[in-house]
Amino acid sequence: MSSDLFLRRKWTLKAHGRQVVFIKRPNEHTQHVLMKALLWALYLPVYPDLKVEIAIGDRYKPDVVALHPIDPRADPRFWGEAGQVGVEKLHSLVRRYRSTHFAIAKWETNLNPWAEIITDALDKLDRRAEFDLICFPADSAERFIDDKGNIRISHADLVWKRLTQQ
Repeated sequence: MSSDLFLRRKWTLKAHGRQVVFIKRPNEHTQHVLMKALLWALYLPVYPDLKVEIAIGDRYKPDVVALHPIDPRADPRFWGEAGQVGVEKLHSLVRRYRSTHFAIAKWETNLNPWAEIITDALDKLDRRAEFDLICFPADSAERFIDDKGNIRISHADLVWKRLTQQ
């Protein structure tokens, strides 16, 4: 799947009975688009209304987000980031969205340094939601996406950490 997928700029991918078209922009790395798709598929069972790259009226635009079905202006229920996330952005988000479940995905990366950065950002905050840190392996496309664009992935397939406040 990966060689065919990497050649295309538009990927129609499916998970849990849903389908999304992922568009690889010229300035985006293939891994970034894959991480967005994998985050979407990974959290779709928990957040069936998950959306990819929609503006929510914030300075920052989430890669993957679940809004409240009754009040879309309320804090997001879930916010997923794929790849690079600056420390300033991280601090801003966790301070403002204290009841939002966050997940940050990295590509073939040691999670320990990131866990320290995130733990520092969460320190002394009264948060009421989970914060997940996920590592997608380099062979994720081959492992989790079949030749028909179906994504099959679970937390059990990954190295990941759920961070809690000290």
